[in-house]
Amino acid sequence: MTHSLPQVRRLLSEAGLAPRRSLGQNFVVDPNTVRRIARLAGVGPGDQVLEIGAGLGSLTLALAETGANVTAIETDHSLLSILLDVLRTSGSAATVVHADARTFCWDADLGPGEWVAVANLPYNIGTTLILDLLDDAPRVSRMLVMVQREAGERLVASVGDPGYGAVSVRVALRGRAAIVGSVPPSVFHPRPEVESSLVAIERVDRGVPPAVVEVLVDLLRRGFGQRRKMLRRSLGATVSSAAFAAASIDPSARPENLTLQDWLALAEEVRQQGSP
Repeated sequence: MTHSLPQVRRLLSEAGLAPRRSLGQNFVVDPNTVRRIARLAGVGPGDQVLEIGAGLGSLTLALAETGANVTAIETDHSLLSILLDVLRTSGSAATVVHADARTFCWDADLGPGEWVAVANLPYNIGTTLILDLLDDAPRVSRMLVMVQREAGERLVASVGDPGYGAVSVRVALRGRAAIVGSVPPSVFHPRPEVESSLVAIERVDRGVPPAVVEVLVDLLRRGFGQRRKMLRRSLGATVSSAAFAAASIDPSARPENLTLQDWLALAEEVRQQGSP
């Protein structure tokens, strides 16, 4: 059992609620879509699934149907009683956690073993949550997330793609990302103005020391913060001429010209040599 549009409207109406724009609430109202997401996630009996933003439980129910052990996080207190009642009525054994994913301590609060994150993420915080999971939740071995199409294009972009930027590099640092599907606005309530993308991310350990990652993130912030400028201008206060030369990076290049390996080489030289 998953939710249709009339069911979602009924659940909200009976509780005297409306979707909250401040929380980016767009509820999926098409059973085929949530079952498709569960199928693409490739989860089943024995898998530990983390769902962020369970809402009214439509995707939660589809994930539970696979036989996976589902832990669903929901921050909106007003939806909790509805969500719990929906799961109880369906006979689902999913666990519900009332928490804000933006402040959730992934390392301490997530149980042992490997996890798969599957979520319909709010447009306004989706990218931030994905980066947080990649940086701070190493037990999440892979993800299938639904995000705004433009955000999805940035997550998977490489050098030469229009969406390539700091986010693309940070995702590539931690994993392999690919768009595996699209979702039209018509399957949501309320209906958004943009199409959504389904992005699969598989974690990869590239063995980069934390000290280098720290420098890398700072360089990306500085470089892509002034992406129209040459690197010698945007990074001049941080990267010496010697560091550019040692990393084999042309200081007249722009940030979108550098691959992940280029950025890592530059970060390593800055870490070793220090700022000019």
